[in-house]
Amino acid sequence: MFTIRAAYTDKIEVSSNLERVREFFSDIRNFIDLMPNIESIHTDRKGTTHWKIKAEIPLIGAFTEKFSVDIAEDSDERLEWLPVSGETKNFLRYAVDYFEVSANKTIIQFSQAVELRRKSARELHLLAPLASEMQISNEMAKRIAEMIKQFVSRARMRLEQS
Repeated sequence: MFTIRAAYTDKIEVSSNLERVREFFSDIRNFIDLMPNIESIHTDRKGTTHWKIKAEIPLIGAFTEKFSVDIAEDSDERLEWLPVSGETKNFLRYAVDYFEVSANKTIIQFSQAVELRRKSARELHLLAPLASEMQISNEMAKRIAEMIKQFVSRARMRLEQS
């Protein structure tokens, strides 16, 4: 089994109230508009959300993966997506936790984990056998960190503008 794993966690404080922050992260359009490498996100009739994400990995090149997730929690304190039941290849876990500091200050904690499982490296990409699981995982982790950092920066600006 050829398995690629990458994860990222970050925490920021924004000058915005908890309700506005919660509304912002509940609106999937904000992820499409503000997160780089998101090609599309849509929710089907059953409520499953499908993320299509492009990855650019040195030595390998660009490839696009689709992730099907369901909302596992949508509460006042947390929004969390987990892979759909029965998924065997592409796993995306994404969570946003909200902590109210004051009337106009909220701490937001992000965590994202991606796991790609294939029987062989070639199933992931024709050039994947040229690199190890560890090399691809490390590069994927760097790319996810860049995506989330840009998203967080853009989200902060949007939340603090109004």
